[in-house]
Amino acid sequence: MMVTWHGVFPAITTQFRHDQSLDLAATSRHLNAMLEAGIHGVVALGTVGENTALEYHEKLEVIRELKQTAKGRIPVLTGVAEYTTALASRFARDAEKAGVEGLMVLPAMVYKSDERETLTHFRTIAQSTGLPIMIYNNPVSYGVDLVPRAFVELAGQPNIVAIKESSEDVRRITDLRNAVGNRFVLFGGVDDLILESVALGAEGWISGLVNAFPHENRELWDLATSGQWQKALELYRWYTPLLHLDTKVKLVQYIKLAMQETGLGTELTRAPRLPIVGAEREQVLGIIRHAIATRPIISTAAVQ
Repeated sequence: MMVTWHGVFPAITTQFRHDQSLDLAATSRHLNAMLEAGIHGVVALGTVGENTALEYHEKLEVIRELKQTAKGRIPVLTGVAEYTTALASRFARDAEKAGVEGLMVLPAMVYKSDERETLTHFRTIAQSTGLPIMIYNNPVSYGVDLVPRAFVELAGQPNIVAIKESSEDVRRITDLRNAVGNRFVLFGGVDDLILESVALGAEGWISGLVNAFPHENRELWDLATSGQWQKALELYRWYTPLLHLDTKVKLVQYIKLAMQETGLGTELTRAPRLPIVGAEREQVLGIIRHAIATRPIISTAAVQ
């Protein structure tokens, strides 16, 4: 199965009202703002989208809203993060009916499966749907690690087409290429390793901070992928203190706070996540506000 996925795919936030109910209109406005900045695709209901904090029916409401907003301009993918393989397969089928163009599938939540169990989980979900699938490998957050040789085992499943590599070991990009060649589209999933990932062959970037800085995010991607490494490095050095926020336990709160500071959303999250307070809040605000104060001038036309 062939896909044309490439470039910057925001792991989009889910916006809430003060009573913690879904704010679909705000989520739609946010996607439109990122579309104007030239994103190439979007992933709903990932970690940053607070997947596991939403009810089943709410997840389907979110992806239907994003599909309607995108109007076919970009591929809309959704995260699949359920507690059992059966429920994940059911959600995959329902997401397909809702019209998404692909799935980003996580290991089963809570239980830390071994390699055999993890491969079976992914294969079973893939066999439940006709959609193309991206495997999300994030052992740092989810405690399950698929090493490059494991993807040799998944290469025979035709609709598993891509990997979001978030192990924080950038050597994995090269190891994956050596293990499976060009069988899978490789996405970098760690914001503060993206320049290194592109240099090693990543074809896409699933980003968190793009939610707050979409124009700078797109510019960095364009510079790196067009070989303008010195300009890319300069922009990356400005951006990196912000990108570090994507690697923290409270990345959702930090990214949403950055969105609030840049006028692209609110910091409201769904409990148990709460807004950060005290010294922690001041430290993160200091990083965000310094970045805004020193924001580089971004070209009006994207590099082709």
